[in-house]
Amino acid sequence: MKRLTKSVDRKLFGVCGGVAEYFDVDPTFVRLATITLLVLGVGSPVMIYLVMALVMRDE
Repeated sequence: MKRLTKSVDRKLFGVCGGVAEYFDVDPTFVRLATITLLVLGVGSPVMIYLVMALVMRDE
C-alpha cells in the first residue's frame, strides 16, 4: 500500500517530492506546477503546502 510521505530529496519541506513519488512523476514537474499555481493565485497553494508539510509523515 502506497503512503503519501515527505521525500528525502528535499528542497524545502519535501512535500512536492513526496507528492511526485506518490504519483510516480518527476519532482520538477510538481514543483513547477506548485510555483505556477502560486503565481496565478489559484486557490491558496501556500496554505495547502504548509498544511501538507505539517500533516505528512517523514519517510
